[in-house]
Amino acid sequence: MDLNLSKPIAFFDLETTGTNVGTDRIVEISVLKVLPDNTEEKYTKRVNPTIPIAEEATKVHGISNADVANEPTFADLAPELNNFLKGCDLAGYNLLKFDVPLLVEEFLRVDIDFDMKNRRIIDVQNIFHKMEQRTLHAAYRFYCDKDLTDAHSAEADTIATYEVLKAQLSKYENTPFVDKEGTESYPVKNDVDELSRFSHYHRNADLVGQIIYDQEDKEVFNFGKYKGKRVEDVFAQNPGYYEWMMNADFPRSTKKLITSIKLRGFNKGESMMR
Repeated sequence: MDLNLSKPIAFFDLETTGTNVGTDRIVEISVLKVLPDNTEEKYTKRVNPTIPIAEEATKVHGISNADVANEPTFADLAPELNNFLKGCDLAGYNLLKFDVPLLVEEFLRVDIDFDMKNRRIIDVQNIFHKMEQRTLHAAYRFYCDKDLTDAHSAEADTIATYEVLKAQLSKYENTPFVDKEGTESYPVKNDVDELSRFSHYHRNADLVGQIIYDQEDKEVFNFGKYKGKRVEDVFAQNPGYYEWMMNADFPRSTKKLITSIKLRGFNKGESMMR
């Protein structure tokens, strides 16, 4: 089943120097852009990360330091990549926890504010895990009845993810899903809004899910000793926690968010004093 699209959607996958969103870099990116008429455009580039690739990462994706030594840096590619992704929703496999935050982090390093506000995100892994509990290789075998022979090539993984999502749409068209509250629904519909909602476990306030929204749309911590506490309240009671986060190894996108929350609390305090 093809997607019912009102605007382009970009399936993408990254191969990287490691798994730390705040410090690791992209060594290969592949984007499959699907237009509303279901025609496709591809963009695949290897990238010089300007830092060493971890041996463990090379063992996974097969890209060595020598392979990317003469490739363009992300700074070189950022303007054309930003333009290619302009106006696109985003989709991929495990992209909510890793690919999207790391891509935004790379854009921020080169002073491009990659706008996420009007982009819907579909994480095919979360749909798969909610319905079947498997990996991409197993998903490809399960849904498409094919073997992913070139796994951990960014382009192969990107194309496989798109094929898996289309197969999911067909397979679960009439399959009910019962959520943890016991509500039965038919979540996997041929609609980007519905797919985006269903493929999220939380409503993230930041990109990596360290901060999420509560039922009243207030930002709360999703980690550590203040888990479940509102960020603004914690910063008011313990200003040092904000300073600790700003100096710790959190992604730039998370630091940008907590700074806006900190300033919001400061401005609120000032207005109350007037």
